[in-house]
Amino acid sequence: MKKKKYTVRIRVWVDEESGPFLGIGRIILLEKIKETGSITNAAKSIKMSYRQAWQLVEDMNKRANTPLVEKILGGKHGSGAVLTKAGEVTIKEFYKLENKIQSYIQKESGKIKF
Repeated sequence: MKKKKYTVRIRVWVDEESGPFLGIGRIILLEKIKETGSITNAAKSIKMSYRQAWQLVEDMNKRANTPLVEKILGGKHGSGAVLTKAGEVTIKEFYKLENKIQSYIQKESGKIKF
């Protein structure tokens, strides 16, 4: 009988004491806000309602030490949103953590003996 190979898969979530803070979906939303300069356009690009995107942004801002996204009101170019320095660092640190965990899981997957 051929020996089967197994793979362990995980999803990384970072929780703050009062609830979920970050996961890959929220990180993608932050990246799209950075890319588009708009919560509306970021939401559209990932097929999410503006309301849900705005709620996620508000939730992340509330749970973070400092806001990750700032809204820009009016002005010559209209309203929009930008990532703060903290938002940029958060994306980078999330991927760094996820990569470390994925490397560990990949190494351990080879040791599975079912």
